[in-house]
Amino acid sequence: MNIKPLFDKVVIRSVEAEETTKCGLILTSSAKEKPTVATVVAVGPGGLVDGKEVKMQVKPGDRVIYSKYAGNEVKLDEEELIIIRQSDILAIVE
Repeated sequence: MNIKPLFDKVVIRSVEAEETTKCGLILTSSAKEKPTVATVVAVGPGGLVDGKEVKMQVKPGDRVIYSKYAGNEVKLDEEELIIIRQSDILAIVE
């Protein structure tokens, strides 16, 4: 699969949520919160977006924290990905 996002879009893959709590309780799928940490898969070129110059700050392989309800979920080749705007990324995890 080869995906090329446009403009200021970033393709990310969510990191799986923990299945157990710190005290050892096992969570069901309905009790798990949507993860907000992801790995960057692909990055658009940036450029002019809404009349403003956008320089891309992330690169493929970065781990990022993104807004909880941001982006659009897509399924490509049996893999679930999320396409978001760079502005929906809150931080890079180092």
